[in-house]
Amino acid sequence: MSDRFLPRPADKFTFGLWTVGNVGRDPFGAAVRPSMTPAEIVYFLGEVGAYGVNFHDNDLIPIDATAAKKAQILNDFKKALADTGLVVPMATTNLFYDPAFRDGAFTANDPKVRAYALQKTMNAMDLGVELGASTYVFWGGREGVETDASKNPLDAGKRFREALNFLCDYAIDQGYQLKFALEAKPNEPRGDIYLATTGAMLGFIETLDHPEMVGVNPEVAHETMAGLNFLHHVAQAWDRGKLFHIDLNDQSIGRYDQDFRFGAVNLKSAFFLVKFLEDVGYDGSRHFDAHAYRTSDYEDVKAFARGCMRTYLILKEKAAQFNADSEIQSLLAEILADDGSMDEFKGHYSPARATALKAYAFDRAALGQRGQPYERLDQLVVELLLGVR
Repeated sequence: MSDRFLPRPADKFTFGLWTVGNVGRDPFGAAVRPSMTPAEIVYFLGEVGAYGVNFHDNDLIPIDATAAKKAQILNDFKKALADTGLVVPMATTNLFYDPAFRDGAFTANDPKVRAYALQKTMNAMDLGVELGASTYVFWGGREGVETDASKNPLDAGKRFREALNFLCDYAIDQGYQLKFALEAKPNEPRGDIYLATTGAMLGFIETLDHPEMVGVNPEVAHETMAGLNFLHHVAQAWDRGKLFHIDLNDQSIGRYDQDFRFGAVNLKSAFFLVKFLEDVGYDGSRHFDAHAYRTSDYEDVKAFARGCMRTYLILKEKAAQFNADSEIQSLLAEILADDGSMDEFKGHYSPARATALKAYAFDRAALGQRGQPYERLDQLVVELLLGVR
């Protein structure tokens, strides 16, 4: 019998070079796995059934590579893409690893650093477009402070805005059909990172010269590590037409950025996220920005990658079961019941509607006595996820 949870190209499952290629190094320990070349990572992803591969500029081309080395790497990478059929939907720039960016990139106090960051990003955009990317992500990993004595947040915001306006104009001038996606994170590696949440990013986007080009790339771990409800941020982005990309992984609240396998920690939260994406018809990449455990060898990394995709597909099936479950749908109908008595107050404001609403006599005691069967509903969700429905 065929496995219905095997990934297909239509699922648009992608991984970054930095994800399955992660060698297990952390602040307290050296690498535990040998490094793979970008081309080897593409073949690796082809073996596990991924649709696409994404990259930072220096994941693909080392920052100090010679022209000859760059040409060789690109040739090998393009051949691997052709051999496997994988595509490159998204690219981004590494503006956080090199010591030049220790005080940030677009928001750095040093104008030479800010100019270098623009130069590096333009070159990386050229590379991304050459390889087929249509979405360009900006994660400001060093755009922040450890002490507010070091940087004026108003100046930092103006610098970030100026950089994005410049890069939008560069994309337009080059004829690139790129969408920009901003990725929020509250902290790590900086003590405090500017524009720390998806909501903050959405507000910032409206101040740009080309807000229509710019959306967000929310990541599960980044909102969750701050104790926030990731689904709510995704819904807000979708409502504004700004969900240009999404990073899927998992995370324990209050911990460092763990980047666990999707669904490994908060299975119910992962279920509601998958259900939302499928219900609204999100058609972008399902990008897994996650890492295998440091204890894994590369066979286990394959299990990790397959597990990310398999969990998503299982939860997608569970979402369809939720939508078809008669008892669940009956409870939802009860919860959402509307007798039409408030119809005259719905819609946009008018003086007549406001007057009528002010005059209406509500039964406050009755409103306060009505319970909602949320415990029953949530238990049904738990039983659905546990496989007993």
